[in-house]
Amino acid sequence: MGAGDWDERTAAAWAAFDASDDDSESAAAEFRAVIDALVAELPEDSPVGPFERACAWDSTGHSDRAVPLYREALARGLDGYRGRRAKIQLSSSLRNIGRAEEGVALLTPELDAPSDELDDAVRGCLALCLSSLGRDREGLSLVLGALAPHLPRYQRSMANYARLLVAPEG
Repeated sequence: MGAGDWDERTAAAWAAFDASDDDSESAAAEFRAVIDALVAELPEDSPVGPFERACAWDSTGHSDRAVPLYREALARGLDGYRGRRAKIQLSSSLRNIGRAEEGVALLTPELDAPSDELDDAVRGCLALCLSSLGRDREGLSLVLGALAPHLPRYQRSMANYARLLVAPEG
């Protein structure tokens, strides 16, 4: 079986989990077992394995178990789209376990990364981390800046308001 087949089966497992109404711990454990079985098919040193396992722990309410797995995936060289997702999700998990400052440090460089469809997720997660640190104006600025391009009107005004929230007084 090729990588495409593995990706399809993994996507199907996630789709089934997302569609389920059962949010019990037994259903969560069953889902994690499905992901573990899929990960067992990957090469032992694959960065995708710990990433998928981290996602499964994270999505079932265990940010504390996800953090070391996200770190492992990134340390093994997870990059590209999945690497950016790992940074976003790791930052969110760090915030969830009371380490928002680490989340800010991890995501801030992503503001200058090449643009992709995850840009708004970066800004949204970074805004949450900033808010957890009492830096609400900076967070609101990021969220308004991310929102502005999606508005049917007022893009320029919203972008200016976002900038002014963090502009030095003077």
